[in-house]
Amino acid sequence: MKRMFRMIAVVLFILAGGTNAFAKESNEVKMNVILERIYLDGEVSEEITEETVVSMKDIWKKYKGWQLVDMDDEQIVFQKPVNDISPLSKANGYFGLTKDGTLSIFEGKPNESSRVIQSFFQIDIKKLESHQHEQLKKGIRVVSKSRYKDIIETYRDFALFQ
Repeated sequence: MKRMFRMIAVVLFILAGGTNAFAKESNEVKMNVILERIYLDGEVSEEITEETVVSMKDIWKKYKGWQLVDMDDEQIVFQKPVNDISPLSKANGYFGLTKDGTLSIFEGKPNESSRVIQSFFQIDIKKLESHQHEQLKKGIRVVSKSRYKDIIETYRDFALFQ
């Protein structure tokens, strides 16, 4: 319901000429613009900037290609899917297995203290060759989008439920 109210507010904002009805002395209003980039590996980066908004037309033009997901009188939130893995995964991502045998990407080499960035599917470890199992225990570096996709496809054949 709150989201619907906000979207109605956006429409009214646009119909009013793109100026903020809450601004008292001028048509300018300072707003936080939040840009969320959603990567293939599930990571979301967030960039926050302060903009002086004169008209929504200017905002739409500046953020063309971004999808509006939320807006109120203080902030505007845009999202954009990124057809790549996140900088975090490129810098420090490793494929490995969780305790229950789920293929996952870890921040750093897989161990109990590593944070899971993204989980995929549970693997039937008995079907793996010993060197494959060892590689996953040690961690397989994620360095590119193509390597990311290749590893997922390679181990999909060993998924418990397909």
